[in-house]
Amino acid sequence: MNDQLRADVIVVGAGNSAFCAALAAREQGASVIVLERAPEDVSGGNSRFTAGAIRFAYDGVEDLKELMPDLTEEEIANTDFGTYTEDQFFDDMGRVTEYRTDPDLCELLVRRSKSTIMWMKSKGIRFVPIYGRQAFKVDGKFKFWGGLTVEAWGGGPGLVEALTNSVKQEGIEIRYNCRALSLLHDDDGVHGVRVRQDGKSFDIHASAVVLAAGGFQANTEWRTRYLGPGWDLAKVRGTPYNTGDGIRMALEIGASPYGNWSGCHAVGWERNAPEFGDLAVGDNFQKHSYPFGIMINGDGKRFVDEGADFRNYTYAKYGRVVLEQPGQFAWQVFDKKVIHLLRDEYRIRQVTKVTGNTLEELVSRMDDVNANQALETIKAYNDAVRADIPFNPNVKDGRCTEGLEVPKSNWANTIDEPPFEAYAITCGITFTFGGLRITTDGQVQDVDFRPIPGLFASGELVGGIFYRNYPGGTGLMAGSVFGKIAGTSAGKAVRAQG
Repeated sequence: MNDQLRADVIVVGAGNSAFCAALAAREQGASVIVLERAPEDVSGGNSRFTAGAIRFAYDGVEDLKELMPDLTEEEIANTDFGTYTEDQFFDDMGRVTEYRTDPDLCELLVRRSKSTIMWMKSKGIRFVPIYGRQAFKVDGKFKFWGGLTVEAWGGGPGLVEALTNSVKQEGIEIRYNCRALSLLHDDDGVHGVRVRQDGKSFDIHASAVVLAAGGFQANTEWRTRYLGPGWDLAKVRGTPYNTGDGIRMALEIGASPYGNWSGCHAVGWERNAPEFGDLAVGDNFQKHSYPFGIMINGDGKRFVDEGADFRNYTYAKYGRVVLEQPGQFAWQVFDKKVIHLLRDEYRIRQVTKVTGNTLEELVSRMDDVNANQALETIKAYNDAVRADIPFNPNVKDGRCTEGLEVPKSNWANTIDEPPFEAYAITCGITFTFGGLRITTDGQVQDVDFRPIPGLFASGELVGGIFYRNYPGGTGLMAGSVFGKIAGTSAGKAVRAQG
């Protein structure tokens, strides 16, 4: 019976991008089956592990009120939401990717960001302002910064749950514990997927397939092969199931690889976190308040400009820098003046933290660090801070150091007021940037740059969008935008076949 299974469209994966593709294909009248390799309780790919932040272009509070009708008048009165125009989005994408982002794909991402998130709202997905992580109170009013204002209600788990409910309401079948093995294809294109479920392999036939199975960040061998030596030592922030299966299946039938295959999104992550993400802790192993302190490596030295830019624009590349340090770790150091600014993730139980009432006491407790050099580093840093420039966490305040080999460009506070705190971090990889080449309709291209009939792709396994770095919250937005595009194209392709 299994070999008779059929749907108009098969979607491989069950995260944000996959579900957007499934819903969009259904809108075109297609019957859809979603294949999820993971068990249901840990399904949803990396989407379930995110904090749910999603970046989109908006012109002001009216756009936000349309997206979030639950916003109260009091919230609106007490919050400066600002604007985040398409031009600002384009500027951020260009700057952080060193202007290597594919111009056609970037255009789609930015131009369709607002309409796509409104479409998600129409599918029952709720959004709320990110007060806890993206806004500081200034003169009694919350002020958002860095162009990132909105997150899915309930974070990543809430997003996956809402999308799952929406998909089921549309009569779309989700098959859990069902791993896609290979694509069914011939000279006329792709006609389905070979899968393995409950210990048995069988074929599911379809007129179109959308690959949305994530990157290869959980594949130790591929990380080392493509990202380079040492990447086998990185922690994986999210699911253990994103091992590059979707990419591999497409490459096996001649798809074109594209994008920054040696690049990835990687952050500062709790040094003693487990190998893969822990849903009970979620995103709280991350440690993202480093702009307000300094980072010190095992040699006792600073190694990066912690205040180069807003956290949104540096955190996704600083994990790589931490991985390059001796022992693949660093300590983030703060004093009493800024401890109240630390994000909630610093207050969880599963944290490697030391404190001291003197700097000497603090550095002596920082495991695996040259304490004498660390003390010298902190004192030299303190002497270099431009204390005459006022500190302001909401803007790039220009409060910097002078004369240091490794400068700090903004938010440079002296570390001289006890108690002192330090937190140990390593590198946590989120997703890889290399993937498949697609058209602006989401169709996968072959190595001769011709579209492969019946094969579409979206999400992390699409190459060409991010290089070296990315603006925070853009991963979910890209997944949604290109998921909707790929699903719509797949549905239309089915209709065209009659």
